[in-house]
Parts: sequence; C-alpha cells; structure tokens
Amino acid sequence: MARLSPLMILPPVLFAAFAGLAVAGILRENPDERQSTYLGQPAPAVPVEAVQGTAQLTDDDLRSGDVTIVNFWASWCPPCRAEHPNLLDLEAQGYRVAGINFRDQQDQAGSYLVDYDNPFFATGFDLRGRVAIDWGVTAPPETFIVDGDGTVLYRFAGPLVGSDYEQRFLPELANASE
Repeated sequence: MARLSPLMILPPVLFAAFAGLAVAGILRENPDERQSTYLGQPAPAVPVEAVQGTAQLTDDDLRSGDVTIVNFWASWCPPCRAEHPNLLDLEAQGYRVAGINFRDQQDQAGSYLVDYDNPFFATGFDLRGRVAIDWGVTAPPETFIVDGDGTVLYRFAGPLVGSDYEQRFLPELANASE
C-alpha cells in the first residue's frame, strides 16, 4: 500500500481552512465593521500633552457624567478635513467633542485648528501614535462615543460624512445621549 506524504495532504487542508474563514467572514452580521475590543469597557488613557493653544484633554473629562465624542485626527489627513464641518456642527449642537491628534507636528496641528476653527473642548497630542494604538485606532479618522462614566459605547472608523455618518453614527449618538 502506498504511503501518503504529509506534503500532499497539507495544501487541501490549508485551502479548506482558508475557505472556512472566508465563508465565516462573509456570513457575519456586518462584514465591513471591525469591532473595537473596548466596546463596553472603560476608555483607555488619553495623551498627557495637548495641541498647542488648546485645553488639555484628561481622563476625568471622559468621566464627567456627559457623553463625549472622541475624534482621532491629523492635519495631514484628507478624510479628517472632509469630516471637520460635521465636527463643528456637532459642537454647535452642544455635543462634547474631544480631539486626539496623532502622528502630526504640534505647529501644524495648532495652525489647522486656528485656520479651520476648533470644534474640540479639549485635545490630546499623540506624536508617536501610542495612545491611538491603545484605543485600537488603525488609521485616521476614527471616532468613539464614550458614556458619561467613561465607557466606550461605539466606534466609527472613517470620516463622519455622508449617509454612513447619518445612518450609523448619528443614531448611535442619539441613543447614547438619551
């Protein structure tokens, strides 16, 4: 009787495993949304430095009793620039919007907020992106809704623009604010 080599069995087994993972990914409830590991958990720490010319965001700000929108952004990021008018609008509606700038330069971040108006009641400056990693941010912009006790309720990856913003983010914000 001929003996099968493990090298002959390995390719079909690997293909079957990959196919199984692909089918599981396709069949999940929302295949385009990556869940944050912090949903329902206390918000991670915020940077200890602010964007120059702005108030310092603190961990206590996220536990003030009020819902807070935490937006990770950068002055060099085109999608961040696209969402900026909506951040200004949210701030004008009375929402607490905090900004964490990351992988940017202090002077460019500060100038951006002066030139385009500052929607943030307080900011953090994360030069190396370490705080962004702690929050699970993959790329700017990303926005979190944090409950008044500091619990992360929702994560929105991408710019706050268009129908995705209107149909996904705003309803979550309304639910958190009730």
